[in-house]
Amino acid sequence: MRTVTVFSLALLAACTTGSDGTTPTNPGTNPGTTAGTGAVDCDGDVCVLSGTIADDLTLTADKSWVLRGGVFIGDDEAETVLTIEPGTTVYGESSTDGMLVIRRASKLMAQGTAAAPIVFTSSKQEGERSRGDWGGIIVNGRSTINSCGEGGSGACEAFGEGGTGFYGGDDESDSSGVFEYVRVEFAGTLLSPDNELNGIAFQGVGSGTVIDHVQVHMNADDGIEFFGGTANAKHILVTGVGDDALDWTDGWRGKAQHIVLQQYDDAGDQGIEADNNGEVNEATPRSNPVLSNVTIIGSPDSASSDLGMLLREGTAAELHNVIVAGFNEGCIDIDNDATWAQVGAGLTIDHSITDCAVNYLEDKDETDSVEAWFNAGTGNTEGNAGLADPYNLASPDFTSTATGGMVPSDGFFDQVDHIGGMAPGDDWTAGWTTSAPN
Repeated sequence: MRTVTVFSLALLAACTTGSDGTTPTNPGTNPGTTAGTGAVDCDGDVCVLSGTIADDLTLTADKSWVLRGGVFIGDDEAETVLTIEPGTTVYGESSTDGMLVIRRASKLMAQGTAAAPIVFTSSKQEGERSRGDWGGIIVNGRSTINSCGEGGSGACEAFGEGGTGFYGGDDESDSSGVFEYVRVEFAGTLLSPDNELNGIAFQGVGSGTVIDHVQVHMNADDGIEFFGGTANAKHILVTGVGDDALDWTDGWRGKAQHIVLQQYDDAGDQGIEADNNGEVNEATPRSNPVLSNVTIIGSPDSASSDLGMLLREGTAAELHNVIVAGFNEGCIDIDNDATWAQVGAGLTIDHSITDCAVNYLEDKDETDSVEAWFNAGTGNTEGNAGLADPYNLASPDFTSTATGGMVPSDGFFDQVDHIGGMAPGDDWTAGWTTSAPN
């Protein structure tokens, strides 16, 4: 992990907390925005962002940037571009539940590098950070979703949880920007009971968005969740989150490859929790992503480690070259009649390995068998997946010696033959990710 210190922690504390311990008001305005709605105020090397930013803005690596409360980019109509330089650190202010929201029509251009990743983190000092210190990142796009009213096809929109704005539309190739070598850590603040923020929420995000080399670490709620849309992703690492590592719902139909999800022993739920629509299981467009080369690591001795994959509420999916290992309750479960109706054509798995004490959770009220579904897939096996050191929380090694995988013949997917998210000699997490517990 590369650490760049470009500011004084005392200065950051002084800039974000008043002398009486309260959060100060911010009277400044960002040039070109509606007066009083947005601000960028700098004190030396520390700059505080607040409100709605309606002009293009670049966050440079020579300063430290603080999100005070909800920071909204754009106005849902005209394009506003937030650009972040490689090596920049952005702090979510803990005392105000800082979060970043990219509105529809706007873009986040966050193009880091392995040597200089872009880091979103807690405003607390290292050693004092924890899950839920700040809000996280919400990206609203104009791609199709199925969560309008009782569900349906075509263009519709929804309003994001936590007051994060409208998302959805009819542009499946919509672009919300670029996310490359980005790390989001210690986020997921609790806004209200049963309303915690994800590390990154991709809400109705389109396929024109670039998502490649992204880590979410120690989030209080889910790591990454796709709310509908058609966004694609590669090289995704989710570690130590308090709920599910990867979620999808409301009609996500993107593609993803090279995925590693790792639970910690103190918190967690599912590795993948996959839904179509919780209210109307048959809503269209139906969730139907294509995933290849995925490693999902549970915590065998933890009561918090439930299911490797929970497929439910009518979701479909193509799953290729997946390793699921170490989950306490079971590797795979399929719930709801609408999901079972997808088995065979819309819900498939091949060239995959399960390695849990209980590989398949068979519900007593269902006549179908998860084990039979898994065994019907081409090249699926049970047992040792050849993982190097997946349960190491401080310095994990997610590589696997398992080979014989088959990758979809699609221009998006890298043509590899290994099973799981990482092959020996190809540690794509090196240099830009973290395992820091606080």
